[in-house]
Amino acid sequence: MTRKLFGTDGIRGTANREPMTAEIALRVAQAAGRHFMNGDHRHTVVIGKDTRLSGYMVEPALTAGFISIGMDVVIIGPIPTPAIAMLTRSLRADLGVMISASHNPFEDNGIKLFGPDGHKLSDQVEAEIEARMAGPIEPAAPARLGRARRLDDALGRYIEFAKNTFPRQLRLDGLKIVVDCANGAAYKSAPAVLWELGADVVRVGVSPDGFNINAKCGAVHPQEMCAQVKAHGAHLGIALDGDADRLIVADERGRVIDGDQIVGLIAQSWHRAGRLKGGGAVSTIMSNLGLERRLESLGLHLARTQVGDRYVVEHMRHHGYNVGGEQSGHVIMLDYATTGDGLIAALQVLAVLVETGKEMSAVGRIFEPVPQRLVNVRFSRGAPLEDAAVQRAIEAGKSKLGQQGRVVIRKSGTEPVIRVMAEGDDKRLVDTVVDDIAAAIQHITG
Repeated sequence: MTRKLFGTDGIRGTANREPMTAEIALRVAQAAGRHFMNGDHRHTVVIGKDTRLSGYMVEPALTAGFISIGMDVVIIGPIPTPAIAMLTRSLRADLGVMISASHNPFEDNGIKLFGPDGHKLSDQVEAEIEARMAGPIEPAAPARLGRARRLDDALGRYIEFAKNTFPRQLRLDGLKIVVDCANGAAYKSAPAVLWELGADVVRVGVSPDGFNINAKCGAVHPQEMCAQVKAHGAHLGIALDGDADRLIVADERGRVIDGDQIVGLIAQSWHRAGRLKGGGAVSTIMSNLGLERRLESLGLHLARTQVGDRYVVEHMRHHGYNVGGEQSGHVIMLDYATTGDGLIAALQVLAVLVETGKEMSAVGRIFEPVPQRLVNVRFSRGAPLEDAAVQRAIEAGKSKLGQQGRVVIRKSGTEPVIRVMAEGDDKRLVDTVVDDIAAAIQHITG
């Protein structure tokens, strides 16, 4: 069974254009609701969103779809994606929905679905929901329609949940922290948690207006956070993305610390404390070779999956790991959460900082990254990766790098882009390999 509507992370697209229309949102709700309506109890779905203008269109469409088949709806409003995963479990709901296009600009939006266990749905379940959408969906009888209500204390519940992941014997007193919330879903919760734990908080990206989410701010554009760290003499900076499931850190010098370093730091810390499970950590094919080498030096293993935090989580669950993530900043700690949580990951980094008493530059860089280069090649037609000339260029690149490097070529699951990545100890050779492959793809696509 194949998927056409769902991509790497749910459904995503330009708002008010297929597939992100009110009509499709309503149909997704009906099909997903029917899939999870098992048993005779009152069925419930939790719906949250980020701060995009189009959330005002998608939220009522989903609500109408769920109510029409007999599901009760708990409306949360703007809140981080990981909070929806947590609340789905806490409220014993049958389904959780987050309306967000994550790190994308405001013009886009998306629908992320969580099962009753708080985990994102598998490819198979998403394909089954798509199949339901293609056929008739039986509406509820008038007396069996669902109801909708708002959960007014949802944000407070998440704030307490996040604070409880920070070691109780520690505080953040004396630390000045820049927190950039990307004008997104964590604009209230992240500063509140840090302040309640004792930090002096410099707030950035906390004035959402429906249009400025991820706009030159947040985890995808950390330059503003880095500048504010230096301007305020802060000890570190924390940047989240629009739905707060990603984290990028800056040290006291304003230098970026990416997701690979954060995953490695937490894995190393938990290993030394006897908390790490699975004998290592899980990341994707895009993570830096330096992380793999660092973990090996500690006697640990780096397991790799295809790109997408839900694939990282699936591997973690099936093989007994409790730390994983992506270079882009998704950091998953299954001891606390079922999906990436930028704020909780930041608290784990801060715990190491407080316990060691060292500066962020000394704590946050646990390995020297291997030279790595990523180029995105946009295409408008065809299947360029199936072309013989492109395949020859890829094989030639792999041969040049040999055992001391890697080539990763993949089609994006969210946009018409081929991602060309290579890494190895020789930077000039890495650049040459990437340029040659990208040129071959561009020649085919015109």
